Amino acid sequence: MRSIGQMIRENMVLFLAWTAALVSMIAVPPTAAYAGYINMPVLAVLFCLMIVIGGLRESGVFAAVLARLLLRLDTMRQLAAVLIFACFFVSMWVTNDVSLLTFVPFSLMALPRISREKQMALVIVLQTLAANLGSMCTPVGNPQNLYLYFYYGMDLVTFLELLLPYTLVSFVLLALSVFLLPGTPIPVSVRLAARRTRNMPVLAPPRQLWLLGGMFFLSLLTVAHVLDYRLTLVMVAVVTFLTRPQYFRYVDYRLLGTFVAFFVLIGNMSQLTAFREILTGYLAGHEFLIALTASQIISNVPAAVLLSGFTGNAGALLLGTDIGGLGTLVASMASLISYGMFVRACPRWQGWYLKLFTLLNLAYLLVLVLFVWFCHQMGL
Repeated sequence: MRSIGQMIRENMVLFLAWTAALVSMIAVPPTAAYAGYINMPVLAVLFCLMIVIGGLRESGVFAAVLARLLLRLDTMRQLAAVLIFACFFVSMWVTNDVSLLTFVPFSLMALPRISREKQMALVIVLQTLAANLGSMCTPVGNPQNLYLYFYYGMDLVTFLELLLPYTLVSFVLLALSVFLLPGTPIPVSVRLAARRTRNMPVLAPPRQLWLLGGMFFLSLLTVAHVLDYRLTLVMVAVVTFLTRPQYFRYVDYRLLGTFVAFFVLIGNMSQLTAFREILTGYLAGHEFLIALTASQIISNVPAAVLLSGFTGNAGALLLGTDIGGLGTLVASMASLISYGMFVRACPRWQGWYLKLFTLLNLAYLLVLVLFVWFCHQMGL
């Protein structure tokens, strides 16, 4: 049985968030106003997306599609490009962490036969960059985007207009980075393995895939402000309960609980006039840099939630937390996923991975920060 200390270590962000929330209750005792702190649309859409994405991942759809693509490839560089850009584009719709959970294991299975550990590390670092950068393009790409999108009541066109230029720059950076990898031919054995994977049946029956697709579509309609979140939540919960109740295990209840704790903390802090005025004044005009810096220390999702209550500059906060997902290993929690998988597979190369990860992240971060500065100077 796990000790209390072990449970706290495994849920450190959740523990710290609720500790801070409980401390804030001393200054602002609980009242009926607490209910207004909770951003229900964000929690509802996150809940629905976690169920749908978990179901799609279990179905084997992603692996089957990727295996078919691999049959058309000839070189190591082409294989890496597919693995990297699969993370980039899929993360826009199923979040950066799910994208990495889906495609990094595939890399760890396919790459050892045609590359050395250093090249594997480079591919997985680029996959991590791709997932974190691709996910910033859409409201459903990552939790902080979804939260800020609903918190500020943004419309989809405004959101896309803001993030699309940075997504395109990221695409170009990744395309150039692919040329760091060799054009070594893919052995026949790897092609045969891909052919066997291609012939494997998708695990979920067609009816279940249609249901998952329908629930995903409902979630997107909610994000587009076409459908009320309560209707979507009820429909997804009922359909899941009646057809695949095991899909409820894919919901990250720790993340939802962390969001609730931050909602309470921010709501209470915003009631303290002196604190609100100091932080609001300090943030004014510096939202991007403060969000970016805070993300390096506490990760971009907590940074987005904490800072949102003290600024109305949605664009700067979005850019700061999305670009702030680059840099340190903890800047985006998704980065820890790929790091953990690589270290388990190649424990002797942990140091090399961290050096490569830091170098490339800082390089990408510098380019994107300069692009933000350029856009600001041009009034874009």
